[in-house]
Amino acid sequence: MPADFTSLRNYYEHPVVDAVMAAAPHYPMLGEEELPDVACVALNRLPTRYIRHQADLAFYLTEKERQENEKQVNEAVSYAFEFVQARVAMRARR
Repeated sequence: MPADFTSLRNYYEHPVVDAVMAAAPHYPMLGEEELPDVACVALNRLPTRYIRHQADLAFYLTEKERQENEKQVNEAVSYAFEFVQARVAMRARR
């Protein structure tokens, strides 16, 4: 029987998407089409942590580690919004 790898994913995917959606109203220049780009840029700035279930990592994190993860996500998402917004503005000038 072949192994099922479909449950593997990056731990940061859900927190980043949630943070992007929460911050999106603060960046009206960016539309829904650019939000996945923002998430990609943010994810590329974070360490990769593969899990099978959300509880896998959350169960083993201390409160301090959880707070640090949240801080890293927020910083990466802020950077990503500014980066993508700058690219969109440069494209608009052409």
